[in-house]
Amino acid sequence: MDMQEARKKGVNGWPVVALLVVALGLLIVFFYHLATSSGPHRIAPLIAGGVAAVLWAIAVAGFFTLEPNVSAVLMLFGRYMGTITESGLRWANPLYSKTRISLRARNINGTPIKVNDLRGNPIEIAAVVVWRVANTAQAMFDVDKYEQYVTIQTESALRHLTMAYPYDTFEGDTLSLRGSTDEVSASLKREIQERVGKAGVAIDEARLSHLAYAPEIAGAMLQRQQAEAVVAARTRIVDGAVGIVEMALKRLEQSSALELDAERKAAMVGILMVVLCGHEAPRPVINTGTLYT
Repeated sequence: MDMQEARKKGVNGWPVVALLVVALGLLIVFFYHLATSSGPHRIAPLIAGGVAAVLWAIAVAGFFTLEPNVSAVLMLFGRYMGTITESGLRWANPLYSKTRISLRARNINGTPIKVNDLRGNPIEIAAVVVWRVANTAQAMFDVDKYEQYVTIQTESALRHLTMAYPYDTFEGDTLSLRGSTDEVSASLKREIQERVGKAGVAIDEARLSHLAYAPEIAGAMLQRQQAEAVVAARTRIVDGAVGIVEMALKRLEQSSALELDAERKAAMVGILMVVLCGHEAPRPVINTGTLYT
């Protein structure tokens, strides 16, 4: 069962300071008059004064200070009593144990880990995660060492996410670790939040900080990337060339100045495709004959 956080205001420490100063003054006067008096009647007042002095010392132990964005979890003999988040000098029951938990944003700068992507390629990946404690009761009681818990769950979520995406792809409708940074970061944030929610932690941001192929395949994958880039570029060039040829033929068919038979259309298509898809600049040959010779 998840612990529910109970916010408590606590007691402003300064009025309590004033009361204890007054009480200290009264105790000093009391013990002074007791010391200057004589007789057996002093035993009972002495015991009462000693008890009052002990209670005053116990009350002093109830003071504590909190900085901004720092909370104090109060427990009484193992029972959760509430959480105080107001900063400044506060006072609470001296029997309460007070455990401070920071509510400030924190960073996890993960070290690169080796994991296989969707295609089975070994890669090195790391992430930077910004997180903070949102529920002090869950962070204190639902998990053991919540900081270590968040670190381990972050690495586990990163490993699981990496296996769901390829490192890179040249297909426009396919997400990849390298080409879809925003989408991958959003998915990583959601997955980490699901895993650390029971620790009372809120994830503010999660982004990849390191992404590379593992050293043993880096060279081969670089060649593969280059080959895929060339294929993708050539595919785009061919698609564009086909569109240009179709447009040229359509324009010629609409014009009455020139009529081409099927053979000449095929020849023109071949020449245009060579010119448009050629790797080097074309070197035209001027034909001084007629259309058919």
